[in-house]
Amino acid sequence: MSSSTTDRANLALTVIVIGVLITAVDSTIVVLALPTMMRHLHAGLGTVVWIVMAYLLTMTLLTTQVGRLGDVLGRVRMYEAGFIIFIFGSILCGISTGWVDLVLARVVQGIGGALVGANSGAVIADVFPPETRGRAYGYNSIGWNLGAILGILLGGFITTFFSWRWIFFINVPIGGVAFGLALYVLRENKVRQRHHFDAGGLISLAIGLCSILLAMTNLASHGWSATILWLAIIGMLGLASFALIESRQAEPLLRLALFQIRVISFSLLAAFFQGLGGFAVLFLIMMYLQGVRGLTPLDASLLLVPGYLVGGIAGPFGGRLADRFGSVLPATIGLGIQAVAILVYAQVGIATPLYVIIIASILNGIGSGGFFPANNSAVMKGAPPGEYGIASGMLRTFANVGMVMSFAVALVMASTRIPRGLAFAIFVGSTHLHAAQLNAFVSGLHVALYICIGSLLLAGIGSSVRGSTTPTALPNQRSLSTEP
Repeated sequence: MSSSTTDRANLALTVIVIGVLITAVDSTIVVLALPTMMRHLHAGLGTVVWIVMAYLLTMTLLTTQVGRLGDVLGRVRMYEAGFIIFIFGSILCGISTGWVDLVLARVVQGIGGALVGANSGAVIADVFPPETRGRAYGYNSIGWNLGAILGILLGGFITTFFSWRWIFFINVPIGGVAFGLALYVLRENKVRQRHHFDAGGLISLAIGLCSILLAMTNLASHGWSATILWLAIIGMLGLASFALIESRQAEPLLRLALFQIRVISFSLLAAFFQGLGGFAVLFLIMMYLQGVRGLTPLDASLLLVPGYLVGGIAGPFGGRLADRFGSVLPATIGLGIQAVAILVYAQVGIATPLYVIIIASILNGIGSGGFFPANNSAVMKGAPPGEYGIASGMLRTFANVGMVMSFAVALVMASTRIPRGLAFAIFVGSTHLHAAQLNAFVSGLHVALYICIGSLLLAGIGSSVRGSTTPTALPNQRSLSTEP
């Protein structure tokens, strides 16, 4: 790459990092404001969690489709449109007068976040050659970790000293600057692909996931009922219909042909199990710090900031290792370090020194800095140039499905050892546990964390066996180039 090309590529990467940072901010900033929003919007504990889940679920459902939209209409164009929709959704969130309004506005935000997130990886793949993409994805992980830190700090600061509505309004100037930079820096790739949209797959997946998540949240807050049974049945039928529809679609929501490439299929599985196990830990530790140790949401979150900071620093190093040695080593070692971090978390008790939480969070940050850049790089190197959008979207879909499911799983597991509904109250920071409940909750927490370790070990197996890749020709498909 020439000097001018390199400079423009670095500017493009800066814009992408800012975009990822903004979407990451809104994955954590809302958590600290939940108690305040619950009071002002007169929302119940069982409904307020959908303020978080609506955003994640929308991005989960749309990432592959908007990634495909980027392949059709231009990835840069869709990336820039994502900022506009995200800003509009943020305004709607800020002016919401009820919890239903806010959940719907979070859906709009999620649409914008999906456009930004699904196309950011593809834009990097367009700008950077395969031998330097690992480094680029490493810097991209800085955006995610810094966004998570800013979400924690800004969420606590704004909620404490200003109105909760400003956690959404603050996105307007930041998103406007990012949009302006994207218009100035990013250049559209001339390659276009014709695609058909998989409406049937999208609807069936939405029905399946929403029904199962509703069943799980109702189970945690209200206990077993016939409604939960019917929701679970509808969810399973929805997912079964999704699998059937996808097997017959010419251009499915999840492009099954890509699963014939070993490195992509196992990388996607690693992303799912890492999201399922790794993201649940955040909720479980927040519940421990608030419910057992009596910390405020802001104080509890500040203990996790060092881990996010170290994760942002470690990301570029993990990306460079992936460029030099391939994706298997840094991704698998990163997952192993994350498993060790959760093992440290699983030893906490009622009076464990809080510095243990900081140590575990730092280990977790080092592990994530090794896994994410390498895993992302493996998927994008394995995808043919015409499929960057759909491959990037599939990666985010698998990771987001794991994250969304982890949220519900964490609440369900926490509610097995303490009264139903109390787990929600602990999570949002509106109550603390009584002395008689502490040991029971800590015992349940340990079981939940060991289950998370098991999920990360499954991710590690998928990561370690993905192997080196070779060009693969698929029946009735063009050859799909893969990582050398």
